[in-house]
Amino acid sequence: MTDLPHFQLYINGTFCEGHDGQVLRSANPATGEDWASFACAAPQDVDRAIKAARRVLDDPAWRDMTQTQRGKLLHRLADLIEQNAEKLGRIETTDSGKLLAETASQTGYVGDYYRYYAGLADKIEGAVLPIDKPDMHVFTRREPIGVVVAVVPWNAQMFLTATKLGPALAAGCSVVLKASEIAPAPMLEFARLVDQAGFPPGVVSVITGDAENCAIPLTRHPDVDRIAFTGGPDTARHVVRNSAENFAVTSLELGGKSPILVFEDADLDSAANGLIAGNFGASGQSCVAGSRGLIQRSVLADLIERIAKASAGIIVGDPLESATHVGPLCTPTQIARIVSTLAKAREQGARIHFGGAPLERAGNYMAPTLVECADHSIATLNTELFGPVMSLLPFDTEEEAIALANSTPYGLGSGVFTRSLARAHRVSDRLKAGICWINTYRAVSPIAPFGGTNHSGYGREAGMDAIHDYTRTKTTWINTSDAPMANPFVMR
Repeated sequence: MTDLPHFQLYINGTFCEGHDGQVLRSANPATGEDWASFACAAPQDVDRAIKAARRVLDDPAWRDMTQTQRGKLLHRLADLIEQNAEKLGRIETTDSGKLLAETASQTGYVGDYYRYYAGLADKIEGAVLPIDKPDMHVFTRREPIGVVVAVVPWNAQMFLTATKLGPALAAGCSVVLKASEIAPAPMLEFARLVDQAGFPPGVVSVITGDAENCAIPLTRHPDVDRIAFTGGPDTARHVVRNSAENFAVTSLELGGKSPILVFEDADLDSAANGLIAGNFGASGQSCVAGSRGLIQRSVLADLIERIAKASAGIIVGDPLESATHVGPLCTPTQIARIVSTLAKAREQGARIHFGGAPLERAGNYMAPTLVECADHSIATLNTELFGPVMSLLPFDTEEEAIALANSTPYGLGSGVFTRSLARAHRVSDRLKAGICWINTYRAVSPIAPFGGTNHSGYGREAGMDAIHDYTRTKTTWINTSDAPMANPFVMR
């Protein structure tokens, strides 16, 4: 393994190998060949990271740092991220197969998330309460919630780290960041920037490893106060069960089968671009992928034609090349899942307009695929595929469209394309989703909260309120009277 780049764990301010010496290799999705190795955490490493995070909360170097000083550290981290965006992007592309154009630009943009929370760090305020008792001065303050475990998947690592790490550090917490064992190299490299930024040792640790040796002991550790998890519903159920051991406050940002509703009065070219962005952007490897296109029947044929025409020029290829539009999928497992689901959809009567098969080349490449479905039982409408597969289903009335959109256990993203402002408000109000985009799709900002409902999880990331999720409220009562405290056994 010495001929491959090697990435270490980052625990308590030190880069290190795992306690058991376990090392795994990471394959480049574009070639299928191993390109790097990385250290894996053992339970002893998890315990060391958590205990370091607990200790630093009482270390004057972090405990007594002013909120303004914490904000300055976050600004410094943002600067380092922007300066290294191309390098981090190239590592992420090689490790996960995402387009370099996307990883580099996304990495640069997440600097704005850290700056946003840097600005909020010294604006975490309490209140003086107009209490109903005489001679009492009562006030509240928000204190750091404590040790945070942040679990981040491979598909949007820098973004999903920023939405957790930014508010947690601004609030004064310490964080153990668990990168996915699938394509963890960018997060382990990111640890170098955390180190350079000057956070005291133990404030941030970055580890990775499998479920048994890393994830389970991490999420059930007795010293954990908060868990921020992004991933799939099945894993989330285990996380929730594990949190019963430590009563950690938990937030979940999970998957989805997000609907995009296109009404007959919509700008159809705009709608076609929205559907392409929502399904083929990021090679479909997005939790908010708009993979259930609900199209008013009167414009379905026209829209399919526009999508097919716009998609004909899509270049599937090397994610490091600037001309590429769709890169490989991260794992061969995704390809197998898509192929199996498409086969079932065909048996159910679905029509494949284009794509429908992996590309015959090295790497995990899937052709962008458009599926026309006769009813909502078609497999591609009900399975999160995490690949470039778009499924379209017709509807006749607004009520039917809303009912179809809500006929899923998920509730993360949604989209509506219409020229009617009244319809946009009316429909978006009734969609059971945490996010609704009108005449656009996949837009994000550090200012806008992000999260889902039902099987898409609970809690919100980004936005002003998210920083409060990393604090606890303390209430202080002060008796301002010089008189002795009254006899507690005399009721008045």
